[in-house]
Amino acid sequence: MTGKTLFTAIVCAYLAVINLAAFAAMGRDKKAAQRGTRRTPERTLFMLAILGGSPGAMAGMKVFRHKTKHRSFTIGMPLILTLQLALLSWFLLGRR
Repeated sequence: MTGKTLFTAIVCAYLAVINLAAFAAMGRDKKAAQRGTRRTPERTLFMLAILGGSPGAMAGMKVFRHKTKHRSFTIGMPLILTLQLALLSWFLLGRR
């Protein structure tokens, strides 16, 4: 395995884990909201998205119907994803 291939594998594994964590955090928070128990701080949900889990967080919002009426989430999560995609595009295409 070359260095570039190993790096790609590590990045893909990281993204899979962070997106699964963001998705699960949305599900856990929804369940806690329904039960009236301790919630996941919104700051944590946003941090998971910022660290690369925005697709997982957005999927969790849709699947669990969670945080869909909060403007900070309905605007913030797509904005984070858009910025991440722009950064990725710049990194992959703009650095020639």
